Amino acid sequence: MSAEKYRYETLQVHAGQQPDPATGARAVPIYQTTAFVYPDSKTAAARFALTEGGNIYTRLTNPTWDVFEKRMAALEKGAAALATASGQAAVFYAVTNIARTGDHIVSAKFVYGGTHNLFSNTIKDMGIDVTYVDGSIPSNFEKAIKPNTKAIFFETMDNPNSSIVDIEAVSAIAHKHGIPVIADNTLTPFLLTPIELGVDIVIHSASKFINGNSNSIGGVIIDSGKFDWAQNDKFPGLSKPNPSYHGIVYTDAAKNLAYIIKARTTLLRDTGACLSPFNAFLLLQGVETLSLRMERHVYNSLKVVDFLKDHPMVEKVTHPSIPSHPNHELYKRYFPNGAGSVFTFDIKGDSVKANLFTEKLKLFSLVSDLADLKSLVIHPASTTHSQIDEKDLLDNGIKPNTIRLSIGIEHIDDIIEDLNQAFSSVK
Repeated sequence: MSAEKYRYETLQVHAGQQPDPATGARAVPIYQTTAFVYPDSKTAAARFALTEGGNIYTRLTNPTWDVFEKRMAALEKGAAALATASGQAAVFYAVTNIARTGDHIVSAKFVYGGTHNLFSNTIKDMGIDVTYVDGSIPSNFEKAIKPNTKAIFFETMDNPNSSIVDIEAVSAIAHKHGIPVIADNTLTPFLLTPIELGVDIVIHSASKFINGNSNSIGGVIIDSGKFDWAQNDKFPGLSKPNPSYHGIVYTDAAKNLAYIIKARTTLLRDTGACLSPFNAFLLLQGVETLSLRMERHVYNSLKVVDFLKDHPMVEKVTHPSIPSHPNHELYKRYFPNGAGSVFTFDIKGDSVKANLFTEKLKLFSLVSDLADLKSLVIHPASTTHSQIDEKDLLDNGIKPNTIRLSIGIEHIDDIIEDLNQAFSSVK
């Protein structure tokens, strides 16, 4: 049976790996090395010229994270992947691989605070402009497109409010204008595969659900291999001679993998945000149990939503499983098996009461991370989204009394009991 026919649960355990040819090791070995021996000088020259595959240096490739890349590409139904040192590096590379000074991208306004700051400040300082739109209306993306727009960006379920965009409609709009779609699917391919819905580039903060244990920072970019980068002159870094490799034209040399090969051989090589081999090993351990964990995350989350939405001390629960949520129909279309273990609720009261509630929880950990096996809590306005000004915070649905939960895989009764005792402590 070919690997292409294997189902998700099998691919998460086997894709991209054969037993180690040198030792027969069943687990993926940790190749903790910086350099690799070339069999001869001709091979060395060919690898540096990109005319022959093979390892050069662990800032470009490494056998341990090669398995992680292949496995993530298989799970996301993409053509190839590039591992990075963090999710932030993945977002940065995904955009700057195709956008340069004087260019523009369109982003949904509901995005992770770190991504918002990256777009609003860091890449803005590099001369790349960003327009934020309300992603709940697909036509908003089209209205924001300019002649120099190089990408449309959104999260498949945003952090922290679990908002959803119409992925198919937005992808169709982007492709009509010859623009690729970049989607952050940290939510995981077990729940959704955006490439099947028209997305061209998928990214992950692999530190989150992919890892699941809060012990490794990492990111990954998956290239669908479907976007035609040579269709016009909009992406000269890919379709015109590139000085990084003696005038190589990536769309000629790498064909449908031009995007991911350029990201590896220019951005990763030159700026060095490469994944540690040891972290790649730990991320692979997480991938192998992803489906089992996600099923429990979803089950527990929906139970918590039911508990919170009827609680007398809760002003509002923001989760798309609730029929009154504006994205409820999209939720039913894209997530028949459920999703959204990271979401917010507004406690009745002010920021003082919200922060006190986070401190009174005992099972939940007060940390800025999310998507761990353990249940987590944070006050977004003063921490993860504190770089955003007050008006933008409110536009993003984050109020002084908003609390973000990341529901873990503990027993649901223990989770509910902990929430209950925290409510009782702040009355």
